[in-house]
Amino acid sequence: MVKVIVVYDSKYGNTKLAAENILEGIREFGEIETAIGYVKETDIEKMADYDAIVLGAPNHMGRPSRTMKKFVDRLAELDLKAKNAAVFGTYSGRARPVDRAVKKLEKMMEKKLPNLNLISPSLSIRVKGIPGPIVEGELPKCVNFGKKIVGQFRS
Repeated sequence: MVKVIVVYDSKYGNTKLAAENILEGIREFGEIETAIGYVKETDIEKMADYDAIVLGAPNHMGRPSRTMKKFVDRLAELDLKAKNAAVFGTYSGRARPVDRAVKKLEKMMEKKLPNLNLISPSLSIRVKGIPGPIVEGELPKCVNFGKKIVGQFRS
């Protein structure tokens, strides 16, 4: 059975909500073992057991959160079995296809975890102001992103 984990960092709950909706999309396929975890509470050693890793972070001044960057550094030290990875993030401001913090997280993943197939394009979810809430119409993108993740690595 394929195992997928979604790990997120979230200050106001917006990235967590996005992660939960991505997981909903993944679970629609059935026959996939799923897990979700807050980055500070996720056992890094267990990450080696997953076939796909999905990471999400809020935009902190144009970059992914420091906590998520440290997590990626720690992932790079493991012997990961995962073959696939995906990235998502939340941001405020004007609408754009992919936020710059998500692009930076992608580049970090490509550099530090070169053996993973990075499913792209990544997902950026817009929030209203810094604390949110998530802008109306954005959450269905999360569910579709979850479906896309599974679709890409199952084919």
